[in-house]
Amino acid sequence: MGYTRVSTHHQSLDQQDDELRAAGVPADRIYADRMTGTSTKEQRPGLTALLDYAREGDVIVVVGIDRLGRNAAEVMLTIRDLGQRGIVLRSLREGIDTGNATGRMIAGIFASLAELELELQHERRAAAAAARKARGLPVGRPPKLRPDQVALAGRMKAAGEPVDVIAAALGVSRATTYRAVNLHAAGDGL
Repeated sequence: MGYTRVSTHHQSLDQQDDELRAAGVPADRIYADRMTGTSTKEQRPGLTALLDYAREGDVIVVVGIDRLGRNAAEVMLTIRDLGQRGIVLRSLREGIDTGNATGRMIAGIFASLAELELELQHERRAAAAAARKARGLPVGRPPKLRPDQVALAGRMKAAGEPVDVIAAALGVSRATTYRAVNLHAAGDGL
């Protein structure tokens, strides 16, 4: 089995397809995605289908390990998950083959580096949030609705309007509308 990915719809998968077929991967077993660099693993239907199909003992071939994700941490987590499932990964460009001891060692080092990077990212986010909080700045996503809109949602609900109508009037989802109505009822959105 093989996997190919390009970051934009303007790029071609042909080179990757050719390299995988030259490495012995049947054309009907090549899974592909054309996604932007901001997509996550869950937003890649080709990779998801491949991972669902792959079983212990299978070999997945990629042209380069960077095709497995948009950043090092995501790539390494995918490699680690494959290893835990007993699936061998072969990367043509890097010469990595997790079917042998050297390849598993290299993949293990990459996985350790990925875990370190994830921990550092978490620490940086926590430090940034603490700094914003200390300065009295908002932390997290800004609210979808202003306080006056929350109050309007509460009044509309109290007047008997259905949630769908309120959501459409405010241009938000039903879930956001329910949160706004609950905030208003609790007196937090005034």
